[in-house]
Amino acid sequence: MTAIAPWGENAEDAFDQGLVELGLGDSRMIQAQGAMLPLGFSVIPPKQLPIGSLVECHIASSYAWNGSSASAGVAYAHCITPEDDECSIVATISTNLDYEETVLALRRNLQRKLASRDLEVTSFDVAVDEVTAGQDHHGVAIAALILPDSLSMGTTRTGPVRGSFTRESEEAPKPRVQSKAPAAPALRPGQQKKNSGPDFSL
Repeated sequence: MTAIAPWGENAEDAFDQGLVELGLGDSRMIQAQGAMLPLGFSVIPPKQLPIGSLVECHIASSYAWNGSSASAGVAYAHCITPEDDECSIVATISTNLDYEETVLALRRNLQRKLASRDLEVTSFDVAVDEVTAGQDHHGVAIAALILPDSLSMGTTRTGPVRGSFTRESEEAPKPRVQSKAPAAPALRPGQQKKNSGPDFSL
């Protein structure tokens, strides 16, 4: 989803107006980092969120001032890994370029993320918006991929671990060899220990 707000009194005001336009004005947001989306991710029509909702977002915002322009975009792709597992990734971008150039830059970002992970695309989509700030005002363009149900505190589905990045989980642990210090010789009552070095006894 995207939104613009060209008439902000300051950057914060413009951003807040943009969030309202986006439908996130009454929500509490957690900005997500990283490329991977939750397993089972699918696109659904926007829905109204209750006041105070806690939502995870991949969000990009780009600011303009006094007649200048800015663009923001978000893209996702459904993919297949080399091991035939399904997954989805996301890319965002903020620029001072026009709409068309930002679309191209965002698609390149998405392609790089795919190449880094050796993923094959099955479908994708891109959303970009451009704002021109009003005279003597601040403007913002916002693009967001909103995950309203991802913060399920432990019940989110996760996928297999890709073997190239971790050690084998089936690897048997190596036995630990414990070495003990030799026992000290027993002393008779009243017998003094010979001073043969530091004494670490308790």
